[in-house]
Amino acid sequence: MDLERWLWVIGCTLFWIAMIALMYKGWRGRARRQTEQIGELPAVPESLGEPIVRGVTGLYVGSTLAPSWQDRVVVADLGERANGELTRFATGILLDRDGAMPIWIPQDAIIAVRTERGLAGKVMTKDGVLVVRWALPNGTELDTGFRADDKSVYPDWTAPLATTTPDAPQATEPGASASTTNDSSNGEHA
Repeated sequence: MDLERWLWVIGCTLFWIAMIALMYKGWRGRARRQTEQIGELPAVPESLGEPIVRGVTGLYVGSTLAPSWQDRVVVADLGERANGELTRFATGILLDRDGAMPIWIPQDAIIAVRTERGLAGKVMTKDGVLVVRWALPNGTELDTGFRADDKSVYPDWTAPLATTTPDAPQATEPGASASTTNDSSNGEHA
């Protein structure tokens, strides 16, 4: 009986190790496939100016390839959750993450700022995640999610800003999720 128990323990341990190895291999394969699609991320400019929406602390949930809310981007360290601070400037949005590289989203790349129930496998209550849809220099669209410690600031982030482009809509449609857009063709939610 004792030998049978040891065989079960060894078998389960080997199975567990094999599953972890396969998950790691899948993660690396996804990173290889996404490297060309993502390309180089925008660099944080030297001078950011004054914030137009005060910084808010919270959790960087992750980034996904738009419009899929589950197709997590794993290139560089974009797939790793991290605490951080999200601040909006006239020139863009800075997501300064603890222990990871900052993410700079230029203003002209922002397509929409909205709230969602979930992103990158993280599901919250209604409007629990602040999501920024933006386009990389190569045209690939990403949804970047941030769960603020204080969700009462979400209306400040989703309200239309005076600093958006002149052709940007100044109000959201009734019944639609709140969002700020730079492109009137938006309206697709993850």
